[in-house]
Amino acid sequence: MFRLISLVVSIGLADSLNPSTIAPALYLAAGPQPRRAVAQFTLGVFAVYLAGGAAILIGPGQALLAIVPHPGHTARYIAEIAAGVVMLIGAAAIWRSRRTLARRELPSPRTEGKSSALLGITITAVELPTAVPYFAVIAAVVGSGLDLARQLVLLFLYNVCFVLPLLLMTATLTIAGDQSTRILAKARDLLQRHWPALLAGVALLAGAFVTLLGVTGLTTAAHGTLGRVSRHVRRLLHR
Repeated sequence: MFRLISLVVSIGLADSLNPSTIAPALYLAAGPQPRRAVAQFTLGVFAVYLAGGAAILIGPGQALLAIVPHPGHTARYIAEIAAGVVMLIGAAAIWRSRRTLARRELPSPRTEGKSSALLGITITAVELPTAVPYFAVIAAVVGSGLDLARQLVLLFLYNVCFVLPLLLMTATLTIAGDQSTRILAKARDLLQRHWPALLAGVALLAGAFVTLLGVTGLTTAAHGTLGRVSRHVRRLLHR
């Protein structure tokens, strides 16, 4: 369970540095009623991501498990290594293109006639079909062998990690008061200049951690298998 929680949290935190959600939240933070606007936007993002993930987990995910047997530990460790390697490759690709990506303007959504919650719902609904890290987490959770209730808890945990930057923005607007606008304006400028490098760094750390989880698990499993074979051979020799 600890391994799975570590996997969910690491990928969730890496995926949370998403300009498609952070940039609109920073834009809303500079408008009227910023705390309320960012809080509603966060709720919209969280609700759609959680509901969409739960629908996949409960529907196709459970149907697939009814057909395919639960994967063994070795298969899960290999899947962890594969997920980690994909994140490392993604980190390298982002780092290589960081200057080109940094020159692109961050999205500044039009909010006329839209509530902040609806904006969050719309953006997340568009992003969800391409959320590869989220699908990897759902696959890991579905194949974990845990009961449905604990699978949903893990999905909830991932989504809390995913909206963590938005929650921190809301906290800043609540605690910092009049200074919050200046703080978040600096954060937007920083994000505009350095978000590719920041995202690449976080993806690198998360990918390395997930890969290490898989490698250590596979090594432990191999060591246990060799130990069992050695004991079996010794019993045969002593007969």
